[in-house]
Amino acid sequence: MRNSRTLARLRNGEPVRICSLGHFIPSYVAHAARHGYDCIWLDLEHNAISTEEFRSLMPHFHMHDIDCMVRPKTRDRTSLYRYLEDGATGLLIPHVSTPELAQELVDAVKFPPLGDRGICGANLDSDYLGHPLSDYIEHAIQETFLVVQLETPTAIENAEKIASTPGVDGLFVGPGDLGIRVAHDATAMSVEAAIAHVAEIAAKTNKAWGLPVTADSIRTRRDQGAQLLAHGNDFLAMLQMLEQWSGEFTNALSPANNGTAKPAQQV
Repeated sequence: MRNSRTLARLRNGEPVRICSLGHFIPSYVAHAARHGYDCIWLDLEHNAISTEEFRSLMPHFHMHDIDCMVRPKTRDRTSLYRYLEDGATGLLIPHVSTPELAQELVDAVKFPPLGDRGICGANLDSDYLGHPLSDYIEHAIQETFLVVQLETPTAIENAEKIASTPGVDGLFVGPGDLGIRVAHDATAMSVEAAIAHVAEIAAKTNKAWGLPVTADSIRTRRDQGAQLLAHGNDFLAMLQMLEQWSGEFTNALSPANNGTAKPAQQV
């Protein structure tokens, strides 16, 4: 049973380097681990990865010692803890706007005494019944995590109650969804004000927090106390590299580079 790199970082007060993945690309897992990432946010909410593909990816995370934080497409309780049984280290649950929902999630994915998760013990997370059940349960309690996304004005209003829910390990601001909703709610605080509020609540409740960042905002968010820093994904990697490579074709095949341009006159 492997330990969580994310939780080790959080317990040491260090930032967690996160990138995201939305497709079945085993090599991406290896490369992310080799380049210093601690965790991959595997996005099933907006991408179509089958159950078989998901289960096939999980041994790669374990082999390369990098956490898998799944953003699921469902909040069905048995489906949630199946992700953990199949080898995920943590869950990132979208659209958590109330403490009641936060508690339901804790009940689903945490073993007693925190929650009410069902037990099997014969899956990848326990090394296929390779350890006593008591050791497996204690390891799951200590080395798996639950992060909830705050993506609505209601979630920001309830941030302290959500963060204070025992078993919630972290808060993650979704600026995209939050921004859409703030734009249509004249009474809501701005996205920047919401982020600052979550930072204050996280410090007050001693909970980790984070959000997606750009190269220009990493330092700013870290200075605000963010530890869960998500930067980079497979979609943008493909988009940006294809744009670069296409530009290289354009530059190489332009008239200025095809040998037909007249040489400059000698002075």
